[in-house]
Amino acid sequence: MSALSLAPRALYEEVAELLRQRIFSRELEPGSWIDELRIAEQLGISRTPLREALKVLAAEGLVTMKVRRGAYVTEVSEKDLRDVYHLLALLESDAARVVAERASDEQLAELQAQHAALEAAVDDRDRFFEINEAFHARLLAMSDNKWRNQMVADLRKVMKLNRHHSLFKSGRIEQSLAEHQGIVQALTDRQPELAAQRMSAHFMNGLQAAQ
Repeated sequence: MSALSLAPRALYEEVAELLRQRIFSRELEPGSWIDELRIAEQLGISRTPLREALKVLAAEGLVTMKVRRGAYVTEVSEKDLRDVYHLLALLESDAARVVAERASDEQLAELQAQHAALEAAVDDRDRFFEINEAFHARLLAMSDNKWRNQMVADLRKVMKLNRHHSLFKSGRIEQSLAEHQGIVQALTDRQPELAAQRMSAHFMNGLQAAQ
């Protein structure tokens, strides 16, 4: 890959996205050292945009910078995981409360349609993950708070570093689907507190499955 193929976005942004995907795909494993020279040579770029990209990933929590040792893919401890799930439960339960109160009938119908798609994908894990993520992203968008959305986006990136994704556990997909059904029902019934409670429980159950 050449530097020219990384245009037209700012070069460091393109490099950051490439590294982000390598981290999420486990091509770069948690705890592994990031060989800046080798990656720069692979991409046909200087180390300057690569270092800028690493700063972006460090700000997102995906990379840890160690003095005189360089950059490493962040390892998520059990405490990190508990903290991330705790914050996600708070933020997304608040979003569910807002959606139950303020969403239009058309928006709620959209969430119901996404849940139906989730049910149809129960035997296709990759597709289930994709729709599950889209459902949460759409609910957050409907809650219309860009600051909360940014915090959730950053937390979810850290959550993806976990070696043992909660949905990998046997039976967790079916349990998660049932929890989604309960959340959607509370939303469509316009029960804000119940929607918030069920969203919070959804994340707490996910944490138990991820540990």
